[in-house]
Amino acid sequence: MKKPELLVPASSLEVLKIAVMFGADAVYIGGEAFGLRAKAKNFSPEDMAEGIAFAHAHHVKVYVTVNILAHNYDLSGVREYLKELKELKPDALIIADPGIFTYAREICPEIECHISTQANNTNYETFLFWHRLGAKRVVTARELSLQEIREIREHIPEDLEIETFVHGAMCISYSGRCLLSNYLVGRDANQGACTHPCRWKYSIVEETRPGEYMPVFENERGTYIFNSRDLCMVEHLEDLLNSGIDSLKIEGRMKTALYVATVARTYRKAIDDYLESPEKYKENLPWYLDQISNCTYRQFTTGFFYGKPDQNAQIYDNNTYVKEYTYLGYAETVDERGLVQITQRNKFSVGESIEIMKPDGRNLEVTVQAIYDEDGNAAESAPHPRQKLFVKLDGEAERYDILRRSEN
Repeated sequence: MKKPELLVPASSLEVLKIAVMFGADAVYIGGEAFGLRAKAKNFSPEDMAEGIAFAHAHHVKVYVTVNILAHNYDLSGVREYLKELKELKPDALIIADPGIFTYAREICPEIECHISTQANNTNYETFLFWHRLGAKRVVTARELSLQEIREIREHIPEDLEIETFVHGAMCISYSGRCLLSNYLVGRDANQGACTHPCRWKYSIVEETRPGEYMPVFENERGTYIFNSRDLCMVEHLEDLLNSGIDSLKIEGRMKTALYVATVARTYRKAIDDYLESPEKYKENLPWYLDQISNCTYRQFTTGFFYGKPDQNAQIYDNNTYVKEYTYLGYAETVDERGLVQITQRNKFSVGESIEIMKPDGRNLEVTVQAIYDEDGNAAESAPHPRQKLFVKLDGEAERYDILRRSEN
């Protein structure tokens, strides 16, 4: 059985390093323009260069998104951007627009082109079309079943790779092509500026009763008629690994380092366990599910992998995100005194119990014994996010370990 690639998102240089250390085989990122996550932190050219060098030093690939659906006014900027990427040498470009694809093959033909899910790749003739033009990989539309993916695999050359989303947020529209954001607030989802109106609360108004708002469906959290559950296929690896998929993709270029570390680590262990022994994988299923449920999540669905969901397996639900852990920072270095240097992300205090989350799957409960600022001054708490701190813990931390706090 072929070992699939685990492809993990990164919104920033910090998250890229965490994704690499927590098990990614490849990481996908966006630059400061022409990707579909305009509100992500994204990468400056300098950060991208450092991130690519870091990933390659750990034998991890980096793919850069250039997957907007371009307008005329985008084209000159796209050409210049592709020239920059040519010098940065990522392993692949993720592209949806045929015009941008044409430019990429002209300007940087040595860089692989992967066809984004935004291109609505739903049949094997589409895969063959892109292959003839020089694409190395095609990302399946999220509306495909496993049976359809198997049929695609049977009809395409062995050297054309299939990439498929297996975990993360689902869009209400066909492979992300949504007009709601553009219509409601003038921000184009297909230009990377989606405001996620599918996550908003909605009511209905009867035409003879203007101003009288009636809920469509409501619980204690509100009304979320378009709100999709999150995709999660960690329980179904056997089916995924026998479907002909080459790359298992995690959604989440807007997500935190804690989320990325948790999901990457869980899928890494699940894949490795299954390839070592399907029995070991089955024994560890409760652990995978527990870990996945501990990070920011909605209720889960298997999406369209087993056909169109019926009423007992609905994709749409009235749930919002639940937060079980707070990300405090990660161990950038550990000095000879045993002090852990971190860039703080949320408040914590001396005497608190927190967890050290390690890439190998261990979670160590420790106590914060002391906090020092960059000048060596002791403090009782760390109130201001993004400052450099030195923290003494009563447990062993190593570089790139995550520090987190349970909110239960």
